[in-house]
Amino acid sequence: MTEGMILDLFREALMLAIKLAGPLLLISMLVGLVIAILQAATQVHEQTLTFVPKALTIVVLLLLMAPMMINSCNEFVTHIFDIINRVAQQTDYVLL
Repeated sequence: MTEGMILDLFREALMLAIKLAGPLLLISMLVGLVIAILQAATQVHEQTLTFVPKALTIVVLLLLMAPMMINSCNEFVTHIFDIINRVAQQTDYVLL
């Protein structure tokens, strides 16, 4: 396995992490921003007012995005096993 293959695999793993976590982080950030604006307008500064809506939003998003996330992780793991198989065939190792 060459350094280029390892770097490509690392890049793919980082892109997958961004693809999976990015939407959750962006939407929770937007919810927090909207709540912060409402808190500034009403001058109610309660910590639970920001936590609960963000937590509920993330739970709903996880429920909606779970099939896509599982599919993406499954494809990535399958890709890794394909690479392992190709490397093993090139080096004549026997995988059990």
